[in-house]
Amino acid sequence: MRRALITGITGQDGSYLTDLLLDKGYEVHGLIRSSSESNLRRIQHRLDDPRLQLHTGDLSGDAPLDDLVRLVAPDEVYNLGAQSNIQTSFKHPDATATTNTAGALRLLEAVGSTMRNCRLFQASSSEMFAATEPPQSETTDMQPRSPYGVSKLQVHRAVGDHRERHGMFAVSGILFNHESPRRGTEFVTRKITRAVAAIKTGLADHVELGNLAAVRDWGYAPEYVEAMWRSLQADQPDDYVLATGEGHTVQGFCEAAFAHAGLNWTEHVRHNSEFDRPTEARALIGDPSKAERLLGWRALTHAPGLARLMVDADLATVTFEHDPSVSRC
Repeated sequence: MRRALITGITGQDGSYLTDLLLDKGYEVHGLIRSSSESNLRRIQHRLDDPRLQLHTGDLSGDAPLDDLVRLVAPDEVYNLGAQSNIQTSFKHPDATATTNTAGALRLLEAVGSTMRNCRLFQASSSEMFAATEPPQSETTDMQPRSPYGVSKLQVHRAVGDHRERHGMFAVSGILFNHESPRRGTEFVTRKITRAVAAIKTGLADHVELGNLAAVRDWGYAPEYVEAMWRSLQADQPDDYVLATGEGHTVQGFCEAAFAHAGLNWTEHVRHNSEFDRPTEARALIGDPSKAERLLGWRALTHAPGLARLMVDADLATVTFEHDPSVSRC
């Protein structure tokens, strides 16, 4: 039985990857922070599976990761653990760097020094391209504009260094935005679809958003974890842009989401400059042709369809109380 170690297993991507790997017959080990032990809702439906084992630890902590890697002896490691909120990275750049950069480098060294035959996937980010023109590919110049993007770029380069100098099977998946009903409510797409559900059912009447003109390449998270897995089954390690190849504005996502519920977005969306970034990324639109050519992978769900399925999911579970992500007059 093949073994996989996933950091960030309680997050959106970690939970979908857990589903994928367990369904493929893997034994799955997850690294969780002690603060996440009470937040297992995304993997709750898998906790009774004896092939799933959770280990308490922290990428940014002092405990050696070598011991965990030796204990698990994984065939594959997926580093999905990160502080991934862009706004938070501006407020807490040091904490973002500690988790995203220092923690990932510790894991990279632990795998490289203890499990030479292990294959590692590093979740890189489209935010590394924030100051460059689209479309962005694996060879596009990387110029981040946020502490989050900077933290990801440092590890991205370290992965390439380990691959080239040490012969490590280390892959960087350059992930463009990918969403789902499991997306955290602090992210704009989920904030929008939860607001649609709340407004449709009378729990709220408007939502406040930042820059509506921002352009992003939004895909569906379960499809992206499939690409992660495929990248570690390839004959050679490499870097891959994982994206749909289409750009859509935040306004366009709003239009699709509200229209699906029979609502006019202009009546319910208000701009709040507090949600604008200090420095906004240019249009982020990925060129996924390399992943399609070498991995046989392509994104099937694009932004309008994604908005509809997320609205449906939130409408089906609209039992939440009023919270800061949904505004009421």
